[in-house]
Amino acid sequence: MDMFEQSMNNILMISLHGYVSAEPELGKPDTGGQVVYVLELAKRFSRLGRRVDLVTRRFEDQPEYDDINENLRVWRIPFGGSEFIRKEDMHDHIGDFVTNLLSAIRLRSVRYDVIYSHYWDAGWAGQKIAEELEVLHVHTPHSLGSWKQQNMSTHLSEAEMETTYRFKERIRKEFLVYQMCDHVIATTEPQAELLKREYDLLSQRMTVVPPGMDERRFSPFRQAEIKDLQKKYDLRAHDVLTLGRMAHNKGYDLLIRALPTLFELVPGARLIAAVGGEDSAQDDAGVATLKELADELGISDRIKWIQFIEEADLPDYYRAAAVFSMSSRYEPFGMVAIEAMSCGTPTVITVHGGLYELIDYGKHALYADPNRPLEYGTMLAVPMLYPDLAHQLSVEGARFARRNFGWTGIAKQILTIFNAVTQEAASNVLRS
Repeated sequence: MDMFEQSMNNILMISLHGYVSAEPELGKPDTGGQVVYVLELAKRFSRLGRRVDLVTRRFEDQPEYDDINENLRVWRIPFGGSEFIRKEDMHDHIGDFVTNLLSAIRLRSVRYDVIYSHYWDAGWAGQKIAEELEVLHVHTPHSLGSWKQQNMSTHLSEAEMETTYRFKERIRKEFLVYQMCDHVIATTEPQAELLKREYDLLSQRMTVVPPGMDERRFSPFRQAEIKDLQKKYDLRAHDVLTLGRMAHNKGYDLLIRALPTLFELVPGARLIAAVGGEDSAQDDAGVATLKELADELGISDRIKWIQFIEEADLPDYYRAAAVFSMSSRYEPFGMVAIEAMSCGTPTVITVHGGLYELIDYGKHALYADPNRPLEYGTMLAVPMLYPDLAHQLSVEGARFARRNFGWTGIAKQILTIFNAVTQEAASNVLRS
């Protein structure tokens, strides 16, 4: 019998915030790496023969269902009105979601073998639903309130943090979710250590499984093809690429402060900054602040701003860049860096996150502390100054990323965890 055989046939995945759909609108508020994570896992679960309902919030003019394939659908449950709600403001509406989803499940006589929730809002809801339906609940935090609070305390007062993020309530609810659910799947070893230290989670009730990436889309090209891509996208031989949501933790300001060092070492270098979303006034304001910083440093003419890269073009942008930069103040994992590495782009990551614990420095990628501009700027320059090293980072980085972070392998690991949790629960019933 296959080790993933039939004990986990029906899976209820819950991811509440952002724009979750069959074709997600990446770049919209709260719609980034987590949305990619849950969709890709759901697709792989369905390919492995499991039936999956991926439940999220219904708002604006979204339909109730997106049928992705015969085994997978996105199912939207209305709560909290018809307007977008930030994930930080989801606290007051989760009870309505629990009521509405339970009513819908019972009306349709749907049965699930496991609930798999993502982020604390869905975790809080998922635990209540699991208890009522008497099914297993497995949870992935994605980020931790205590970690985010500690990192934000350097630039926000406690009162400001509470007003905007309600950390006290979030951390209290996170603690209860982690204590009461059947198993926690952390995405990195540092996150697992924080779960033990900050939330008193037992080691035996937690497993580390890294995020995955679509190895079909993110793959390296030959050098001759890369030159054609550079012409197509108006990129140059010494361009550094960074991209992502406009958020303080992403450290774009730290990257800009590191650029004078890069430009001194590599006079022809530029930064290609694809920062922000498609339609966000908040993102526009944040980018305007970054542009002011670049003006103060006298380097504005060396930065090319791109508000948003279309999903179809993203792998080619990775391939066309000389170096990819992830300069986050903190980063639970950093899927964009794995995608860039998988495309064969030499990558410089932050030391403030989980990924740097996994890589072999100088073989798979480089890392530095972006809070030290001289250090970080130097690391950005090194692959351009030493082509042999850049070639090794390109080849070995792609091998590392593709072998370790393909989605099907990640999905099989998680199904194995579901089965182990099921067997443990069954043995506990027999012992009682």
